[in-house]
Formats: sequence, C-alpha cells, structure tokens
Amino acid sequence: MTLNDFKKRDCSGDYIFFDGEEKAENGWEAFQRVVKRTLKGELFVGLWVVLREMIRFDIHTLKYPSEKMQMGPRYRAIHKLLRLFESGNERCIGCGLCEKICIAQCIRMETRIDEKSRKEVSEYSINFGRCIFCGYCAEVCPELAIVHGIEYENASEQRAHFGLKEDMLTPLDTFRAKEQKEFSGFGALSDNADENVKQTPLAY
Repeated sequence: MTLNDFKKRDCSGDYIFFDGEEKAENGWEAFQRVVKRTLKGELFVGLWVVLREMIRFDIHTLKYPSEKMQMGPRYRAIHKLLRLFESGNERCIGCGLCEKICIAQCIRMETRIDEKSRKEVSEYSINFGRCIFCGYCAEVCPELAIVHGIEYENASEQRAHFGLKEDMLTPLDTFRAKEQKEFSGFGALSDNADENVKQTPLAY
C-alpha cells in the first residue's frame, strides 16, 4: 500500500451505504413504527429485571441513618483525640508535629505553660473543609494522641467547618465507661503489633 492509496477520498469499493429508516409520511405510519419498536421485547426484558429485583428479599441497601455501614478500623475519617488508658489524661503533649506535617495546612495548635511549668495544649482545631484525610498527622504523632476514627459524617452548611478540640477529644465520662479503645483508628497501633516486633541481635 502506497501513499496514494490513502489520498483516495472516493466512496467506491467496499463501502456499504445505509439510507436509514424511512421517514413516516403520516400519523398512522408513525403509530405503527412506535408499536413495532415497543413490542420488540427489550422493554419487557428490562421490566422483568426490575420486577425480579423488587421481589427479592436479600436487599443490599441500608436504612440510613438508622443503619450505617460497618467501617474498618483503619478507615481514615473524622479525627479523634485519645486519652491515656491508665490515667485518663490527654495524650497530646503539644509537640506540633501534626501541624507541621499537614500538607493541607488545616491544623491549628496553640500551647501554653501551665502552673506546673509544663506545656499544655490550649487550642486545637482542624478545618475539615480543607482536610484531605491523608493520615500524615496520625502517622507522625509520637504519643498516638490523634487518630482517624470511623465517623465520616462531616457535612456542613458553612464553609468554615472546624473540628475543635472539645469535639474530637474523648469525653471523660465516656472514657471512664471504658468505651475508648486503647488502639483504635488509622495511625494507631494494631492489636497484634507486639507480635510483629522482631528481636534484634543486640537486644539486652
């Protein structure tokens, strides 16, 4: 095949011309065409599929919001601030690593010195409107203070939708009821983390 063969623009040869369906000349022919298309069978096949799914009892939908989908423990949703399992005090030491590593720059933290000359977190907020839920803040936290929980409902009518410390921190009465798991959420250690630790040759 040469270049001249590609330059031929005529429609001769193996081309098949299709004139299409003839246009209806009057209303009776248009009605006949509608009836012919309707009774082909595809419509009834679709109706049977819909009817078959309606009468089945193994429904896969959930009655939201009374029923919610079960999320995995490593799901990255709304953040949670955890407490120490022994004393109930806040885990956060105010190091600011989560604020520094946040690529969306949605975390704001302010610290102060308390009466015991120790640093404490005075204000902590996350702008969920800007957060991309990457999980870096949970991974970098040295105290396992911030993790991603399973609460994914963060819709708001306001653009300035912030998550404040009081909203994310585990309530003290809830903690005393032992409803906070020691290691829960993305960024925290798994339950079998100790089994994955390998002993080094220089272990004492």
